[in-house]
Order: sequence, then structure tokens, then C-alpha cells
Amino acid sequence: MRLVGDDTFAAFGLPGAPGTAAFWASARTPASIPDGEGWVTLFLRRGSEPANVGFESWSEPIPLRRWGDTDCWYAEVRMPARLRVTYQFLAGDAAYADPLNPVGAGGDRSVAATPDAPAQPHWPDLGADDVLPVPRTRIRWNSARLGGRRTVRVHPAGGGGPVVLLLDGDDWLYLHPAMTAFDSAVASGEMPPVTLVFLPTTDREGEFGCRPELWEAIRDELLPLVAETGVSADRDRLVVAGQSLGGLSALYAALEFPDLVSRVACQSGSFWWTPDAPGLADPLGGPVGGAVAARLRERPDLSGLRVAFDVGEHETRMLPHCELTETLAERAGATVRVSRSPSGHDRAGWRHALLRDVAWALA
Repeated sequence: MRLVGDDTFAAFGLPGAPGTAAFWASARTPASIPDGEGWVTLFLRRGSEPANVGFESWSEPIPLRRWGDTDCWYAEVRMPARLRVTYQFLAGDAAYADPLNPVGAGGDRSVAATPDAPAQPHWPDLGADDVLPVPRTRIRWNSARLGGRRTVRVHPAGGGGPVVLLLDGDDWLYLHPAMTAFDSAVASGEMPPVTLVFLPTTDREGEFGCRPELWEAIRDELLPLVAETGVSADRDRLVVAGQSLGGLSALYAALEFPDLVSRVACQSGSFWWTPDAPGLADPLGGPVGGAVAARLRERPDLSGLRVAFDVGEHETRMLPHCELTETLAERAGATVRVSRSPSGHDRAGWRHALLRDVAWALA
């Protein structure tokens, strides 16, 4: 039974008068209580100015309410079963992590999970002030095909092995500790030693659309540079891991560069994509499966491809695009694995699938 008055947050495990020193000394949020088939989750913020809770892809920002004239601001947010989501506090032009939540994603984001969300083994809980480790080996890649210079990091997990090309590599370096997670998964025996290549992008829409230039540059420029680093790297078992537009690009590479890419871990691939879709008011409202589905209907021979598809179970508008692509890829002969993560369109929800599906692709 929910209490009212000074003990209104007792149901969340927070007794006492909100805003008092004793209250803040014990406050740890977000905290959830059952609500039908889902949850009500409490978010708290200490301050003097109004703010919102901003969620990544799952919900519009939700305003925090002030408790009387105290410094306690709160929101009770209804969440579905099985949800892991990245969020921030938004105050004016500032966005910052939740100081009451020890689980962060970079310096200005936090991660909330409902109590029934599956655990994510190998991913450590890191707060906003923690510094993520960075691979010692780095490549200064000055690409003639793509233009510009970028820094590519290389890490031999377990001593190195098949190359795992992580698209959006800076997110996996500086927001989510992929280096630590892969090291842990290799040490536990859940995947073989691998060579992680963290590929940053300067123009996601331009580089991850269905264009050959990126993959020509990876084949002809980047992978030879990786081979020169002295790190053990088996290019013949290359796995490409991508999310959203990166997932689209990874499957596109398997279709158009089969001699280069034969193993893919794809999370929430943007299979709504067509050349004109990004400029539309509703990019997801076009033909189901987009340009990749049209290519798959040509029945290319995908008998040499292993591809793991994952998409957030709360991504209702993405599901038809992904489901059709999964079906067509299997019909074309690919060995396909399909799963659904407890998330929306959110890297925090893709983390477990990334490790699991890379290991499966290498099996």
C-alpha cells in the first residue's frame, strides 16, 4: 500500500521526510515497485531549479515535480516489463547524469533497469566520474577514400584473434566499457580471443548509408594498417558489429562485400533506410525493410553468411522492418540467429546482445 505525506516514498524503500538530510543520506534511485504488468519507477533529483528526465528513444522527457518547498524533485514513471534505458537530467541547456545512480554511461548519462530486466554479465557498473580504459594501440588513419583523419583503437582481448570491427567505436570506448566486457567474456570462456577494432565515424548518415566507399576503405586501407600493428588479428574471420545505422551498414557490407564480411552482429538495424528516407518527415513510414529488403528479394547467395539479428522488444515501429529483413536473409541461405533485447533503441539495451552475438558469429 502506498503511503502519503512525509512517507510517500516509503514504498520505494525511502522512508522519512523528503528533502531532509536523513532522507538524502539514504536516497538511492531509480527504484521500482510493481504496477500491474509493469513498474512504477521513482527518479529523484536534489536541486533548486526545475528539470526533466530525458530518456534515450523510449519516451518523451518527463518533468520532475517539487516536493513542497524542499530541494527534492521527483517523477514516478510508469515503465513496461523488461526495460533497460539510458537517461539524463535536463535542466535548461545542461544535461547530466543522475548522482544517485551508480550505473552510468559516460560522463553525462545514467542507466535505469526494471527489476525484471535480465542481468548483463561482463559489463561493470561505472559511474559518471569513472574513467574507462582505452586500448594502448592506436592507428592514425588518414583515409584517401573517405577523406579526413581519424583515430582507430585496437585491443587484443585474450591476446588477439579474429577481428571484431565495432562500428560507432567511440561509443563503445567512452560510453560503454566494451574493452572490459570483451576481456571478461574471453576470460570466462564464453568467446575465443578476439582483436577489437574501434572504428569511429564523423558522419553516421553519410558513411553508414548503403554506400560502398566505407567498406572499400576498410578493406583497402584500414585492415592493412591493423595488420601492421603487430597485434594478432585474423582478418579471414572478420565479424562486423553495428547498431542502428551501423547495423544497416554491417548487413549491407555482407551483401555487397561477401569476400570481406561473412559474420555480422546486428542490433536494431535501420532497415527502414532508403536513399530518400532520411529526409522524410517520417523516415520509418516507407516500404517495409527498405533498400536492404529490396536487395534481399533478388535472392543473393548468402550461404556463407552468419548473421545475428537483435532488436529492442519495445521498438514497435522498428520491428516490422527488422522481422522482414530477418526472414529474407534466412531465405537467401544465411545462417540466422534472432533475438529481442529488453530495451528500446538504446545502446544500454544492446550490450549483452553484442557479446553474445559476436561469440555466436565466431562459433
